[in-house]
Parts: sequence; C-alpha cells; structure tokens
Amino acid sequence: MRAVEEPAADLPLSRWRARRARLVRWWRSPPLRWAVAVVVVLFILEYLLLPDIANARKSLSLLGRVNFVWLLVGAALEVVALLAYAELSHTVLSPGSPRRSQLFRVNMSSLAVSHVVPGGTAPGTAVAYRLLTDLDVPNGTAAFGLATQGVGSAVVLNAIFWLALLVSIPLTGYNPLYGFAALFGIILFALFAGTVILLTRGQRRALDTLHDWAARVPLVNADKVTSLVQTIADRLRILLRERALLVHALEWAAANWLFDAASLWVFVFAFGHAVSPVDLLVAYGLANILAVIPITPGGLGVVEGVLIPTLVGFHVPKAVAILSVLSYRLVNFWLPIPAGGAAYLSLRFGRGAKDRRQLRARANGNGNANGNGAGNSSGAGAPGTSTP
Repeated sequence: MRAVEEPAADLPLSRWRARRARLVRWWRSPPLRWAVAVVVVLFILEYLLLPDIANARKSLSLLGRVNFVWLLVGAALEVVALLAYAELSHTVLSPGSPRRSQLFRVNMSSLAVSHVVPGGTAPGTAVAYRLLTDLDVPNGTAAFGLATQGVGSAVVLNAIFWLALLVSIPLTGYNPLYGFAALFGIILFALFAGTVILLTRGQRRALDTLHDWAARVPLVNADKVTSLVQTIADRLRILLRERALLVHALEWAAANWLFDAASLWVFVFAFGHAVSPVDLLVAYGLANILAVIPITPGGLGVVEGVLIPTLVGFHVPKAVAILSVLSYRLVNFWLPIPAGGAAYLSLRFGRGAKDRRQLRARANGNGNANGNGAGNSSGAGAPGTSTP
C-alpha cells in the first residue's frame, strides 16, 4: 500500500515540517503583518509619546514613589477578572462544557486576536468558535455560548455604568459623553430584547424568514443556517427557564467587569491617589462602552483617550491619571497578546489537541466503515447520512 511506504520514524518530522509551513504562511499573510505593524506603532505612540503630555519631571518623581506591591495586586485582580470570564463561559456552555482551563485558554486566544486585528470582537469571536468546535462543542452550542457571553457581558457593563451614573451625576455634574454612552446602551438593550423575543416567541416565523433570506445568498446552505439558529433558540429557552443558571451567568459577567475596574482603581492608588469608586466606575464604564466602536483593535487609544481626561475631571492629577492608565493597559491590553498566542498554540498543537484529532479521525473512520457496510447490505444510503 502506498499509504505506508513512508517510514514510521519520518512521520513526526514530516508533521512538524507541515505545521511549521502553516505557521510561516500564517505569519506572512499581509493582513496579519499589517495588523502587527499597526499595533507596534500604536504601542510606541502610547508608551513613548503620550507620557510627554504630562510634566516629565513630575512623572519621573511619581515613578520613583510608585508602590510596586499595589501594582502586583492590580495585575492579580486582572487575572481574577479573566478567570471570572472563563467561569462565565463555563456557565453558558453547560451542560457538557469543556474544562475551565481549556475555556480560559480559548478566551485568552480570542482576546489576543481582538487586541491585534481591527474589527471589534468579531475576529476574536471567530477564533473562539473554531477552538470550541475543536474541543467537540457542538456548533450551535458554541455559537450560543459566544453570543450569550458577549451580549450578556455588554448588558451587564451598561447596567453597572448606569447605576454609577445615577449616583455620580448629582455629585459631580453631567458630561456630554455620558449621553453617547447611554444611547449605545439603549440600542444594545433594544437589540438584545428584540433578539430574545424573536427566538423564543416568534421563532417559527423568524426561522422561515431567515431561511428565505439565506436561500437567496450564494454559497450559503439555508438549512444549516436555520438549524444553527434553531439550536441557539433552544439553548436560549433553556437558559431563560433555568433561572439559577441565568443568575450565575449574570454574576460572573458582573464579577469580570468589577474585578477589572478594581484593577484600574488599584493602579491609580499605586501612584498615590485614591479615586472615588463611583467616579472610577463612571470613567471605566464610559471608556469601555465607547471602545465597542470597532475603530482600533481592542479599543486601543479610545480607552486611554476617554479614561485619562475623565479621571482628570474627577480630580485625579494629570500625571497620575496618565501613568496609572498606561500601567493598567499594559496588563489589561498588551500582556494578553503574547499570553493568548501561547494559549492558542497549546490548544491547536498541544498533546490534547493531537489526541482529539486522532479520536475524531478514528470515529470518522468507523462511521465511514459502518456507513459503507450498511449501504452494501441494504443497497441504499445509511439513515442519517447527508447528501451533498
């Protein structure tokens, strides 16, 4: 047989060369190299030029007085926020969710891509979807989980922002940016509520309409699209019916945002200033809501451009605001990029990934053998097999 002519000892080497060739092609792709170049330029602008806005001598004196213990506490809180988001993923994908360690790496991979490639969270969500399906999560369940944790997390962020705003406005006054953020929140709530109503109450009509639209799009299988949406609707009904599961999801989404905001507060405190938690939540919510606009990767520049002047407006010294926000973003934005890259490689090329591919290939081989046997004995295709 020609399939076994190559010596067994050469197989690992040939597989390694194939993987290296794929990585080289991936790295040399123009969109990725362009995105990396843009991120490098933005890093230089942010960390070399932006600090010049503040008085250089005052910034240096602040760096000499910074409390490094509090900086470590802020970094630890950022890790806790990421763990809370992994717990959110585990909740919305239950039952049958992958292990929490796997979900943490999936989220880190998604975060790294979203921080490198422009387009909001869409590129990172696509990577997370592929990784989840590689972990044997059904397509519909993966799509539902990613949509639920993304939209639900955004809804919780808006709720936190509005509550902080209601407390803050009587004390500190109104800023026009608050109106823009509140408008984004209203639009998000309306879209979320409309989607829930369509998928749970007007499901049949919505699916028929979606099937008709999808049938008109070239190269799109309308049946697969409606089947995917059907699965998402079923999972959504389960989530709404299981109130305890829904409450846990909201709790973990809130924990993710609050631990992240606490990390920012600690970074400000490390440079010698204690800002009001309510004021910080207003600045934090405003920056992250406006960062949804897909202008730069991960809201780079938008978050800093909103956080720094808003904190200054809440009586944080300018030099403190600049240095604390840049330190926070170093942990919040930049460090997840290499960490997420390592997480992606571990999921795609680790020992567990190899075992899963072998099991999947073995299952497909058994399925093909059973299908062929059934076809030979009955003269027809096996039940449940799909036709092109």
